[in-house]
Amino acid sequence: MEMKVLLIQRVEKLGDVGDVVSVADGYARNFLFPRGLAVEPTEHNLRQYEKFKRAREEERRSREEKAKELKQRLEGLVLKFVREAHGEQLYGSVRREEIAERIKEELGAEIEKGRIALAQPLDKVGVYPVKIELYGDISVEIQVEVAAEEASAGADEQG
Repeated sequence: MEMKVLLIQRVEKLGDVGDVVSVADGYARNFLFPRGLAVEPTEHNLRQYEKFKRAREEERRSREEKAKELKQRLEGLVLKFVREAHGEQLYGSVRREEIAERIKEELGAEIEKGRIALAQPLDKVGVYPVKIELYGDISVEIQVEVAAEEASAGADEQG
């Protein structure tokens, strides 16, 4: 026997908060209700979670708009880092934290380091594409240029 329930928490492979779904009677009574994952879809409960759903949707739209604006600001950005190097090999790599900090300095935009995807360590001189995942499926690719510090005259090894 099936019954309809209103989810009050996200349930994997079943639905999101505020969704009304059909489930087996036993699943609802023995699992969803006791764990506080769902309630009966009464008129009062439906109204309450409809407000919650609208607020959540508004928040999602707001975040998406902010991500699109930030994407436009980041497009075409080239960040340059100068490091000590031995030939092409840097003594230390350019880290996500440094990229996030430089973006904050140049654009005033906060980006969590976990949103910066490095395909490889930036430990050699060169120009690297760096993908930044802003929100959902909104991402942007910037360029990170890594250059070696200028060596002082006469310091070059000969051989």
